[in-house]
Amino acid sequence: MEAVNTVIRQRLQSDVALVNQIAEYIISAGGKRIRPVLVLLLANAYGYEGRGHHELAAVVEFIHTATLLHDDVVDESSMRRGRQTANAMFGNAASVLVGDYLYSRAFEMMTSLDEMRVMEILSRATTVIAEGEVLQLLNMHDPDVTEASYLTVIRSKTAKLFEAAAELGALIAGANDVQIEAAGEYGRSLGTAFQLIDDVLDYAGDASEIGKNVGDDLREGKPTLPLIYVMENGSAEQRELIRACIESGDETHFDAVLAAVTTSGALDYTRRQAEAASARAQGAIADLPDSEYKQSLLQLCSFAVDRNH
Repeated sequence: MEAVNTVIRQRLQSDVALVNQIAEYIISAGGKRIRPVLVLLLANAYGYEGRGHHELAAVVEFIHTATLLHDDVVDESSMRRGRQTANAMFGNAASVLVGDYLYSRAFEMMTSLDEMRVMEILSRATTVIAEGEVLQLLNMHDPDVTEASYLTVIRSKTAKLFEAAAELGALIAGANDVQIEAAGEYGRSLGTAFQLIDDVLDYAGDASEIGKNVGDDLREGKPTLPLIYVMENGSAEQRELIRACIESGDETHFDAVLAAVTTSGALDYTRRQAEAASARAQGAIADLPDSEYKQSLLQLCSFAVDRNH
C-alpha cells in the first residue's frame, strides 16, 4: 500500500494548483482503501511478482475517488470520512471537474499498461457504475422500490468496482478465466456485504465512528434495504411513516424511523443479507491455494459484516 500511495501521489500531479489541492485533500482523507487492497491481495495470492499491480491499484482508487466526488455533489453531502466533503470545502463545480480529471487520469494510466483485457474490465466497470448512479437517482423519493431493484443498484453502483478490482488482481497474475471469474464473484459479493452494512450503520451507527452524518440516507430520500423491508413487512402505521419520510426526505422523524426499522426486524434482516453475501465471497475463493493473502481475503469477509464504521 505504501508503493500504491507513492504511485497515487506521482500520478496526481497537475500543472493546475486547484486540481492538486482537491485531489490531495481527498486522498489524504484516507478511508479503508479496500478496492486497491483487493488488487494487491488477489495478485499476490496468485503469485504475482511484478509491479504492475501497484499501477492497477492506483487506477482503481482514482476511479473510486472520482465517483465519491460526483456522489457527494449529487447527494449534497457535507461530511465523509469524518470531515467536510470536497464539495462543501471547494464547491460543486470544482468537485465535479476534479472528478472528471481523476477519471481521465485513470484511463491514461490504463492505456500505458497496454493490456486490452484491463481496459475492457475497467471501462465496463465505469459504465455500470454510472448506470447504477442514474438508477439510484431514479429511485430517490420512491417508496415503492423493491428489494430486487435496490440490489441491482448495489451491484452496479458499489459492488462492480470491488468485482473489477479483484478480477484485475487475478488477471495481472496470469490466472485463468475460471479463476478470474471466481475472483470477480468474491469482489462482487464482498462489495454487496459492505454496502448492506453501510445501510445498517446509517440507522444504527455513530456519526463519529462511521465518518458521516447518521440519517443521511433518509434525508436524501434513499430507499435502502432497511426501509424497503419495513415497506414490505412492517405494520400499516410503520409503512405510512416510511412512505412519507422517503417521499419528503424528512429526517425530523428519524427517531420514529429508527424505531420502525429496529422493531420490525429490518436491521437484523439487512445484516443477515450482508452475512449471506460475505459467505458467498468466502465460497468463491475456496479453491484458492492457502496463503497469508488468502487468509487476509477471508478476514475481509468477516470485517465487512462485523465493523461499526
